[in-house]
Amino acid sequence: MSTSPAGEGPGDPADQLPDVAPRLRELRRDRRLTLEAAARRAGLSPAHLSRLETGRRQPSLPMLLGLARTYGTTVSDLLGEQPPERDPIVRAGRPEPVAADGWTYHQAGAAGRVMQPLRLDVPYGAQGDLVRVHPGEEWLYVLEGPLRLNLGDTVHLLGPGDSAHFDSLTPHRIAAAGPEGTELLFVHTLLRSSAAELCLGGGGHRR
Repeated sequence: MSTSPAGEGPGDPADQLPDVAPRLRELRRDRRLTLEAAARRAGLSPAHLSRLETGRRQPSLPMLLGLARTYGTTVSDLLGEQPPERDPIVRAGRPEPVAADGWTYHQAGAAGRVMQPLRLDVPYGAQGDLVRVHPGEEWLYVLEGPLRLNLGDTVHLLGPGDSAHFDSLTPHRIAAAGPEGTELLFVHTLLRSSAAELCLGGGGHRR
């Protein structure tokens, strides 16, 4: 009776995976990585990665996770799964607004996109001296009321019709500049990073 190496028997889930070899080759070449460099990042030997790319070996699920991280993608992408179609329309009143730390957040775009648009209601004095620093970019447009925007050591006063676009690694603070509060449109890039959502100066909502 023939035997299979441990973890690669007929009943192993990896045996049921679709052929990922072409996608692995494509991703590595798109990232302009040599076989050696990609293997080192994924914690594999170049020979093992070569066998995966030529279809002579099937990756285990832990290997797929490591390769997805190496190439900056998802396991679903490696397996060729198509994401469901997103509805491009966000109707008024859906979803419900979310209140957090004094601010009210109205979602104005689809979840899971790189760009995350919101409409914000910012009362006067909300969130204290909270300063944010995180990867990405932010854009805002003042709809109503005066806004104070701290960027590094510079303070900007904005009114309705004014806008700002800045690198969010710059320490920044958004606050209403008058007792009537302020309302604004706000767009930020959603980046998955170990440094994301770093807040300086205390707790508060981390967007």
